[in-house]
Amino acid sequence: MLEGVAKKLPVGRIRQPDYIVDAIRFLVGNGFVTTALHVEGGHRLI
Repeated sequence: MLEGVAKKLPVGRIRQPDYIVDAIRFLVGNGFVTTALHVEGGHRLI
């Protein structure tokens, strides 16, 4: 099932915990971000 979903996503893969960690590091390290960061691989586009 996950492989089928991954094929439909623009990035072509399912997110991994490392992707979430990278997003958190980005947000913590950048004091100018004032919005939400969606880590979903483009799922909102399909």
